[in-house]
Amino acid sequence: MTDATPEPHHSKIDTSVPHSARIWNYWLGGTDNYAVDRAAGDAYKQTFPGIVDMARASRHFLARSIHLLAGELGVRQFLDLGTGLPTVDNTHEVAQRVAPESRIVYVDNDPLVLAHARALLTSTTEGATRYIDADLHDPDKIIELAGETLDITRPIAVMFMGVLGHITDDDEARSVVRRVMERVPSGSYLAIYDATDEDEAFRKAQSGYDETGAVPYILRGPEFIRGYFEGTELLDPGVVPECRWRPEPGIERPWRADLCGVGRKP
Repeated sequence: MTDATPEPHHSKIDTSVPHSARIWNYWLGGTDNYAVDRAAGDAYKQTFPGIVDMARASRHFLARSIHLLAGELGVRQFLDLGTGLPTVDNTHEVAQRVAPESRIVYVDNDPLVLAHARALLTSTTEGATRYIDADLHDPDKIIELAGETLDITRPIAVMFMGVLGHITDDDEARSVVRRVMERVPSGSYLAIYDATDEDEAFRKAQSGYDETGAVPYILRGPEFIRGYFEGTELLDPGVVPECRWRPEPGIERPWRADLCGVGRKP
């Protein structure tokens, strides 16, 4: 089942300045990017070469967390906030491989993502996917619209994958997470992946990117990121770098300036 397939709005897509979703797409080997994005992405890599590995790490965590949630914990509903451009192993693809009846709602308000949203709406017949054109700054609207596809009385996995830095005000970033989690029932889960401010080269690269006129991304400290999980029961191994979060046997990856975790709402 596929809900509310949107029409693309290419006229709203600005190709004169770099765009974080298109740069991310470039780092992940995709083709949905422009010369301005590749130039910005290359400049970022020159200052902080580890950014490409971090882009991949976010996808590794997404897949592993969904396998845990759907495969071991029986979660069948996912709310993916700040979706970004479709890439390999999107949330619905991973979840529905594990449990075909899974229902997924993607949320973004970026015209570029809207233009590519059809790729996010290829559900199994047993499950459902939907794309909501909504702003992270309006959690109440998000939950209201998500409730047309998800059963808000049953557990939901709420996913924030590398997006909370786009909310530049610290108090509002905390508030968005808190307000979403207040609206989902007991037994729901919060999954977050985010970059930290611990690496000097990373901070320098991000500062240079922010000066291009693109939407800025705020790098925050480890304790701030851990604070997003306040009120949840953290699953092992807690909030840790991606390389330490339930790594696949036999695969070793270096430490990066990132943190991720999954918490359960009691």
